[in-house]
Amino acid sequence: MSIIDKVIAAVTPPETEQARRKARAKAQAAAGENDWLALILTHHVRIENAFEAVRVAGDPQMRRSAQNELALLLSAHANAEEAVIYPALIHFGHKTHGTAGYTEQAGAKANLGELEYLEPMSQEYLDKLEHVRGAVAHHVYEEENDRFLDLKKLSAAQQARLTMRYEEEFERFMGESAEPARSNVISSARLERTPPQQ
Repeated sequence: MSIIDKVIAAVTPPETEQARRKARAKAQAAAGENDWLALILTHHVRIENAFEAVRVAGDPQMRRSAQNELALLLSAHANAEEAVIYPALIHFGHKTHGTAGYTEQAGAKANLGELEYLEPMSQEYLDKLEHVRGAVAHHVYEEENDRFLDLKKLSAAQQARLTMRYEEEFERFMGESAEPARSNVISSARLERTPPQQ
């Protein structure tokens, strides 16, 4: 982690696990059955699990493989949000929320890419991984706590459009591995998060 990263982390400590659980519950309550927000919540859980899979991998090959899975999932999710959800936020009067999402995801992608240059079993790698995980966790908290809830006030037709477009963009990137059966979307989003081991 760079000196700047350490200063930023010290000045803006992460929200508590309790606050994250409360935000997730609020977003789950707002989500419709199999709508865009339910899909996003499912992807958030999958991303959290993918970070943990990288962290616990027992050898360099397993860690790189898990890292590649994480990068693919995170990129598909980010691209779908950037193509559909953030423009909707900006269009419907929430420009600050939309542009913050773009900025945060660009930083996460850049930091995740840095892992390629680090020895996968080193402490430096684990430190960078934890830095990226923490930044993504904060980003997820912001989205689930209030950013995305603004869009739940849109009409049913707009909700349906967001769902269709988000799903299209995610599947465009992920291909055949896009989603488990749609009937599992809500139950997957309700999975309890496992906090990272220290």
